[in-house]
Amino acid sequence: MNRQRRAAEPCVMVIFGATGDLTSRKLFPALYNLALDGQLPEHFACIAFARREKSDEEFRAEMLKAVNEFSRTKPVDKALWDAFSAKIFYHKSDFHEDAGYESLQKRLKELDSQFGTKGNRLYYLSTQPSFFPLVTEKLKEHHLLYPYSRAHDSQWSRVIIEKPFGHDLNSAIQLQQDISVELDENQIFRIDHYLGKETVQNLLLFRFSNPFFEANWNNRYVDHIQITVSEEIGVGTRGKFWEEAGMLRDIVQNHMMQLLSLVAMEPPTSLNADAIRNEKVKVVESIRPFPLDQIDNYAVRGQYGEGKINGEHVKAYRQEENVDPQSDVETFLALELYIDNWRWSGVPFYLRAGKRLPRRTTEIVVVFKEVPGFLFETQERKVEPNVLVIRIQPNEGISLKMNCKTPGNATLQPVKMDFQYGSYFNATPPEAYERLICDCMNGDNTLFARVDEVIASWRLLTPVLEKWENETPLIFPNYISGTWGPKDADGLLMRNGHHWFQDTI
Repeated sequence: MNRQRRAAEPCVMVIFGATGDLTSRKLFPALYNLALDGQLPEHFACIAFARREKSDEEFRAEMLKAVNEFSRTKPVDKALWDAFSAKIFYHKSDFHEDAGYESLQKRLKELDSQFGTKGNRLYYLSTQPSFFPLVTEKLKEHHLLYPYSRAHDSQWSRVIIEKPFGHDLNSAIQLQQDISVELDENQIFRIDHYLGKETVQNLLLFRFSNPFFEANWNNRYVDHIQITVSEEIGVGTRGKFWEEAGMLRDIVQNHMMQLLSLVAMEPPTSLNADAIRNEKVKVVESIRPFPLDQIDNYAVRGQYGEGKINGEHVKAYRQEENVDPQSDVETFLALELYIDNWRWSGVPFYLRAGKRLPRRTTEIVVVFKEVPGFLFETQERKVEPNVLVIRIQPNEGISLKMNCKTPGNATLQPVKMDFQYGSYFNATPPEAYERLICDCMNGDNTLFARVDEVIASWRLLTPVLEKWENETPLIFPNYISGTWGPKDADGLLMRNGHHWFQDTI
């Protein structure tokens, strides 16, 4: 992670399911910005693999519109786009069709010859997880995957897969067994876009390169830690997906567990991928299992009702399109966790994620222990604890709240030191997908989840899902859209004398 960024290795990228939203909103804006920043390989081509009938020209026009709408850099540079889009091709086929893979093989060889991509292959499975085994099986069957041993020679093939990786412990294990028949673990890149965000990447460097913080990053000085992922939006048109997922599966099991492990991990032996991921796995495996007979004391779930967001009326989850009017699927979840190791014994970790909350934010709040009170017994108000906030979105940055003397008298007042990436470096941080796609092209899997991380997370959380499946929530919906979730989420912290930090920006 301390290496200088470099242009990615030559390759042809094949996107399966290329007519979906992810391709237009994230993947092609990311590829365009990599080209703009000089980090896309000079010898590169991209094939969009999907079922709909389109020509190369039609697909390129659609992607130009998407890049103009969703790219972090606007407007699109015409000369750059003309050169970039000449490397984009559309391939019509169904995932099941052998003929489609045979013609794909032929086209890949043609592009190798035309663009000098050296036979390297990056396959992006922007599909439902149920298609992962089928696509990898077909790729192997039609000789479109190389054995991993060859990845260290002249040619390589890698596969990026999107979350969710399974929907519980058993399905994750089965999915891994299915795709590992065709792929070595080092060829599988399980993408979590949170890990591509600049502030998340900075977590390790911030902790381990600043002794001031690392020396105090333990149960002697940290009172508790909060991790929040909040969204203003509801489920929108994703009602069918959300009915099958819910907040625990969609956000907590992947995004939030990754953030937790980076915050809590021990120093790795090096900055290489496996050294870092070894320590992350240890964190998840050290999390105390939930006492299922007391699950309501450690997990609060909620579902949004009607309310107002930014002054506009919004409907309840049960009124959304493709949602069961009696649905008991959670759109909010708060957890209290404990990591049973030497560093974090006794320190509560609070995780909170929800939809239709007052604002969109992802942040980590480290609350330090209060100083002994006898020095400040004459203060008019209680001395507030030091609070470190790591903002992942929006306004990526870090702030530290501490106490200072008020000018002219002897009272203390909290003040804040604030660092923002955009203003300090006078640059817009790259989008997460830019970093992750480039890393995959270079074979760097540091920021991708390893299978034992995924399995450990599901092993922790699946008993909670199974417990909920056998119970019906007493009252749903149980929070008004535009509020910070159900009241019980506040009670989760209050019993320990804590409260959620809402206004940290």
